Amino acid sequence: MLDDISRNLARIHARIESAARRAGRDPAEVTLVAVSKTHPAEAVAAALAAGQTVFGENRVQEAATKFPGLREGHPAMRLHIIGGLQTNKARDAVRLADVIESLDRPKLAQAIAEAMVKENRRPELMVQVNIGDEPQKSGVPRQEADAFLRACREEWDLPVIGLMCIPPAEGDPRPHFAALAAMARDHGLSRISMGMSGDFETAIEEGATLVRVGSAIFGARPQPVGG
Repeated sequence: MLDDISRNLARIHARIESAARRAGRDPAEVTLVAVSKTHPAEAVAAALAAGQTVFGENRVQEAATKFPGLREGHPAMRLHIIGGLQTNKARDAVRLADVIESLDRPKLAQAIAEAMVKENRRPELMVQVNIGDEPQKSGVPRQEADAFLRACREEWDLPVIGLMCIPPAEGDPRPHFAALAAMARDHGLSRISMGMSGDFETAIEEGATLVRVGSAIFGARPQPVGG
């Protein structure tokens, strides 16, 4: 497992570097978030051994089973929650995560603000924008994003550092990536999480500073861990 994951990470980093250089960017501006959802703690440990330090999990419950033990020997490790977050899981997310990328509605903003007070911990936050305005997807609608971002800062005093999106599965993702990058610039936000295994190079060309890659590192996903 270690050899496979190490080789995959090397390939992904090479592709990140090439994409950044094509866009005239410094590859150091782009952080790889290794999406370890449904993969066991052993796979995360193998990636850590290969030098990867930033990981993404969709489900708070699953993250809680894998990461606290791994942190003990890897103080540089950072955990991103990238999946849709229920308000009743906000406190767990605040306790576990270094970054929550899926802030997308006022009730969740309020729950996170309250959880930060209770836990005395302030992980960084990213607002998820439904960049394609798809009814089946999470994310604040594009036309509501400006007002929501202002409220996050002014009403709830939340540490919002950037934006995240998942573009429509069909069609060219480039215009959606460009739109998110423009929105981030308009709000003075430097962190832009966009691009996954199939399109992260395009995302980098359009300004991504974080790319979320799972299957290209860890392989096909096994069945989810836990309930």
